[in-house]
Amino acid sequence: MKFGKEFASQMVQEWQQAYMDYNHLKRLLKDILKFQNRNASGSVSVTPTGTLRRRLSYYRAFSGLTSRRRVSPKNNEDEIILVSTMQQQQEEGSEQTMFLKSSEELGEYELVFFSRLDDEFNKVVKFYKEKVAEVKTEAEEMSKQMGALIALRIKVDNPLIVSNNKASSPGSVVPGKQGRSDHMDPIEEVEMSSEGVSKDEKRPGSESKRYHQRRMLEQSNLNVAEGFVLPKLEVLNHTKINAQPETPVSTLKNVFVGSKSDLSFSKEELKKAEEKMKRALVEFHQKLRLLKSYCSLNLLAFSKIMKKHDKITSRNASKSYLEMVERSYLGKSDEITILIERVEATVIKHLANGNRREGMKLCRPQVKKERHMVTFFLGLFSGCSIALVAGIIVSTHARNLLNREGSRQYMDNIFPLYSLFGFIVLHMVLYSLNIYLWRRFRVNYPFIFGYNEGKESMGYREVLLCASGLSVLTLAAVLSSLDMDMDPRTRSYKTVTELVPLGLVIAVLLTFLCPFNIIYRSSRFFIIKCSWHCLCAPLYKVTFPDNFLADQFSSQVQAFRSLEFYVCYYGWGDFRRRSNNCQTNHTYKVFYFIIAAVPSWARFLQCLRRWFEEGGSMHVFNGLRYFSTIFAVHMRTVYDLRRGMLWKIMAAASSGVATISNTYWDIVIDWGLLQRNSKNPFLRDKLLISNKNIYFAAMVTNILLRLVWMQLVLDFQPPFLHRKALVAVVACLEILRRGIWNFFRLENEHLNNVGKFRAFNSVPLPFYYDEDKTT
Repeated sequence: MKFGKEFASQMVQEWQQAYMDYNHLKRLLKDILKFQNRNASGSVSVTPTGTLRRRLSYYRAFSGLTSRRRVSPKNNEDEIILVSTMQQQQEEGSEQTMFLKSSEELGEYELVFFSRLDDEFNKVVKFYKEKVAEVKTEAEEMSKQMGALIALRIKVDNPLIVSNNKASSPGSVVPGKQGRSDHMDPIEEVEMSSEGVSKDEKRPGSESKRYHQRRMLEQSNLNVAEGFVLPKLEVLNHTKINAQPETPVSTLKNVFVGSKSDLSFSKEELKKAEEKMKRALVEFHQKLRLLKSYCSLNLLAFSKIMKKHDKITSRNASKSYLEMVERSYLGKSDEITILIERVEATVIKHLANGNRREGMKLCRPQVKKERHMVTFFLGLFSGCSIALVAGIIVSTHARNLLNREGSRQYMDNIFPLYSLFGFIVLHMVLYSLNIYLWRRFRVNYPFIFGYNEGKESMGYREVLLCASGLSVLTLAAVLSSLDMDMDPRTRSYKTVTELVPLGLVIAVLLTFLCPFNIIYRSSRFFIIKCSWHCLCAPLYKVTFPDNFLADQFSSQVQAFRSLEFYVCYYGWGDFRRRSNNCQTNHTYKVFYFIIAAVPSWARFLQCLRRWFEEGGSMHVFNGLRYFSTIFAVHMRTVYDLRRGMLWKIMAAASSGVATISNTYWDIVIDWGLLQRNSKNPFLRDKLLISNKNIYFAAMVTNILLRLVWMQLVLDFQPPFLHRKALVAVVACLEILRRGIWNFFRLENEHLNNVGKFRAFNSVPLPFYYDEDKTT
């Protein structure tokens, strides 16, 4: 693999604009190479003309040739470049390169190269300094939080130590070393204690007093060693806990009381605080590792591009420039490495009970391994699904089932039961295609959804495996019920035949809710948690996965109605004779009316929650949009149940308003397209797909699929399709529209994160304290 591709593959995608533009610098070197080739063949003159001359003169004016520089006294004939630091108005300093061979044939081109190289280097250094400053500030906050956690742990686990030490006041020294009254920073304490362990292990006979004192405290020894300094326990007097899990009850309580509560010094409270602190430290460690990778990759990129320059131009400029890079803040700063070691030591000692293997397992994310078994079973189930579909088609045509008397009865009673699984399988197939495309175009969907790539994320193969497995079960059930229904020998087992769909849906639900660690439990529980948040909206804080899942549910209205039909058919209908009275049952009609609007109602409440917490008129407009959708769905449902010209006009008018507002929001807000001042006409500035026609095709397709509701209002009924089949086709078209929407929605979200350099989730910390009182 060429370095350019490897460099792009290892980038933090949200920081890609902050990396060195290796490809552009490589193109400038290619221009030099082309000029060499043309000049060697005598096809062009040496002096560039036209637009290139103006471009070169621009770079010459700002290249530092006319500026006063601090020239190195070692200026000899072999030197190609001189690099010096120029003081800027609002910067500490930026590196600028003077090219000493500008009078030669390639001088103008190399001048452009070194000027752009300086710009890229200064950009990288500036970004790195800003990020280092941010993580240092965050490290101070982590240290304070860790100090409060250690104090809380001592308060909870060692109450006698606290009571014995009250006489000398919390945080003061125990008699023995009167000169020291300050307590050690928790991260520094861990670092020094780990060093003490290694030294003592190397010298078995030695006794480190400080090390044994800390070990005695860790082992809850009530006899505090002489001279040991306890953490400042008075910090707990001005600290409130923020470790309560968010539940509907706690949300309602926080509305009236507040989100922070006083410490009760209970073990349950300590356990929750430790769990939150562990998540925060692991996320912080991941941030430090990526920042270290950013530094290493850019150093390597500068080395590669300079070596490529020397190879093309046959000069020796890389030595001087790379020496400058090594002396710069990017090359000599070791603050990130020190912070990584301290965080790892903190996690190992305080959150992993001193077990280095467990601590490093927490800090280092596990790399997801691709399994050949997944691919094997995916191919097996896919082949079985195709064979079963062929078997159903052959069986239907061979026995002429569509023209028999029981065909209408079958479509009215059995087809809605099996169509539920068809909707689910289609949605899963489209979602797996979305995952494949997100990976193909480097959309950081694990970060956007908020789960770990190696632990909770299912790849497109795993999703396709689940979809193909469900399709095999469904198609096998359909074929078996057809055979059992048509075979005279099995007609006496009519009850068993009719219970096949119910057994299938029970098996799928039990598998989905299974608490054992099988069949991607973490992903299943993640979906269950987000579904519960959607159902309880607005009592949970709204996150992007909750928004996204509620939007998926809004495209699965017919699937929810199929679940309702299961209850009606097997609960109130005579399923042994394939008959039901659902259409005349008042309770069924009420729930049929309510279920259609539940997903949109959840999104409406989520918009209200976000408006209450964040403010902004956009959430209000978004909520009104979902309210118009709820009204339109209700009007279409009423017209479907009652008919009548008035209801038809109301359904058409409300659906038209909802379609216009939803289409505008999809294309302009969710997809970020149709921007007025974009460099890509009618699109946006940044696009992941190079073929722009795909975006226009997606917009047109979205509009057309948004209009499928017109079939329900205009009563368009093809003679070759049963009404239930037509409803299923319309539902599948909506699922298809949602699958297209998914890709462009996450593409826009990813580009927004890239524009803001937002590459990490914000993890709530366990403690809240008053700065004025604790300092």
